Amino acid sequence: MLRPGYRITIGDHVVDTTAEPRASTAVELTVRLDMDTPVDSVTLVQGQVGGLRAQPGDDVSVELGYADEDDGLVRVLTGTVVTTGPGIRTERIVGHSTADALLRTFVDRTFEDTTAGEIVRTLAQEAGVDVDRAEDGPSLPAYVVDGRRNGLRHVRDLACLSGFDTYVTPAGALVFEPFTGSRDVHTVKYGEHVLGAEQWRARPRAGTVVVFGESPGSSRGDESWAWLTQDFTPRRGSAGSGAPTLLVERPVARSAQVAQAAARGIADALVASSLRVRVRLQGRPQVKLGDLLRLERFPAKAAVDRLDGNYQVRGVQHRITKTDGLLTDVTLRGLAGPAAGIGAGLPTGGTP
Repeated sequence: MLRPGYRITIGDHVVDTTAEPRASTAVELTVRLDMDTPVDSVTLVQGQVGGLRAQPGDDVSVELGYADEDDGLVRVLTGTVVTTGPGIRTERIVGHSTADALLRTFVDRTFEDTTAGEIVRTLAQEAGVDVDRAEDGPSLPAYVVDGRRNGLRHVRDLACLSGFDTYVTPAGALVFEPFTGSRDVHTVKYGEHVLGAEQWRARPRAGTVVVFGESPGSSRGDESWAWLTQDFTPRRGSAGSGAPTLLVERPVARSAQVAQAAARGIADALVASSLRVRVRLQGRPQVKLGDLLRLERFPAKAAVDRLDGNYQVRGVQHRITKTDGLLTDVTLRGLAGPAAGIGAGLPTGGTP
């Protein structure tokens, strides 16, 4: 029988239940990872006697797994303690991932003739956040980082403009890239790994996406980015088909190339978001944001209900309690655009 275990490090203090099975005073430990929220978080509810002592600003890391497995524990979050809440019987400690540093970073700077990825790397450096992967993305004639919005808001805006995903790894490093190329694949089979599953299908918010900026852009030369225009038609980007049409005005989309890339990224995201799945698994800390999850052998009453296929991992929640042990809830999104072909060549069974 597998025995769930964890290692929590706060400052210089460590609780490791694999080394000391009786040392845990935790009532509940929850780690929430989500691409669609600003920061990931960990919440520890512990007894008042013998628990970890924490102060806002302390470094925190969380590793989960099973004491009986050879692989040991897997890092799922690195960050900082943001709140502590001592009560009469229990104490609640909340930590945020390293993306919290970007939330607290405000910069006033104008970038010219650079890429979205270079801006993201600069913002991460200003916040003291390591970068794991940051692709260049579209070239931007000009982009203004203003102090009215925090660094993370700018990073997420640039990701939307580029059609990229952005999140932090379990080690706390920033990722800024499209959902393409090689991915870690986790195969989940009905009747073997799944404790529960739900599916949501919805109409996309829009059928056609049109993006335009505010300058003549490349039609009047590279130096015309600062000019205003009266006719957006030649410089706009369009993707998708059908009604309704979503109009997106972005001053930074000052060229047809940038506008087209943004339109394609937004349209693909709308199509992919129309299919959502959530599965509950016996604890699997190896599943990370941005991974590919392959569902197999799910029953179907009708073709539209069939869950089998490949999905992108958009959210993960790991939860340990004394009654339920370690459970993992994974939120998945369908694939669209270039991402639709990822994992198509995987053999049946994949990697469990």
